[in-house]
Amino acid sequence: MAERSRLASAVRPYRVLLGARVRAQSSYRSSFALDLVSSVLVALVELAEVWVLYRAVDEIGGLDLAAVLVVFGLADTAFSIAGLLVGHVDTLPRYLRAGTFDIFCLRPLPLLAQLMTSDITLRRLSRVAVGLTVLIAALFANDVAFSPVNCLLIALSLATGTSICAAVYIAASGVQFFLIDAAEMTNSIVYGGRYAATQPGSVWTRSVVAVFGFAVPMAFTGYLPTLTLLGLPTPWHLPSWVGWAAPLAAVWTRGLAWLSWRIGTRHYQGGGG
Repeated sequence: MAERSRLASAVRPYRVLLGARVRAQSSYRSSFALDLVSSVLVALVELAEVWVLYRAVDEIGGLDLAAVLVVFGLADTAFSIAGLLVGHVDTLPRYLRAGTFDIFCLRPLPLLAQLMTSDITLRRLSRVAVGLTVLIAALFANDVAFSPVNCLLIALSLATGTSICAAVYIAASGVQFFLIDAAEMTNSIVYGGRYAATQPGSVWTRSVVAVFGFAVPMAFTGYLPTLTLLGLPTPWHLPSWVGWAAPLAAVWTRGLAWLSWRIGTRHYQGGGG
């Protein structure tokens, strides 16, 4: 009971802050509805890009349209959940330029936890819904048997994919302590990784494989688990069970995020105001 009470006390400030943010966004219902609709439209445009590519060919990189939709569903859902949870950490450069990040440093709370709960973008819920809808439809289109093993692999892929994407967000934020005005450069990794994750990895160039296959292992958010799930050949001399190795990729990415954030916060000397 004592441990539960301490945990509740530790979580309460973040819960109160997030609750206020949610109420503020949902109080203007028309604006909130428009935000949701616009987010859905953006997601549908990205999905339409995949459909247009496969209108001209039967398959790309060994995957037909039904198979690549599984890749898209897994990767897009994982990235959307991560974006909902920690995506607003990419606003860190704004806090650094304005000097308001110093306020976080004065509070007796972890810096990263404060930044993660400083805002929440509810419209990203619609992106999660689109990704899950595509994933479910693609699983039925591929006649995937919902056996315990397959269900475990799907759940594991979503969980580890979300962890990988969240870690990429945080690692990119840690770099901002050095760059400050170069958010576009880190966004090329974050959102470029998102786009790469929804495409067949077998058509990537060597440099893209090195970056998004292993250094920042976005291939483990959708592409490699899909190959294991559907029993398709794997590239890069990897074993057929490589989709089950996604937790190792998540651990690696979380380590990068921890290192980037730790070095960045230790480098920070204040806003100078």
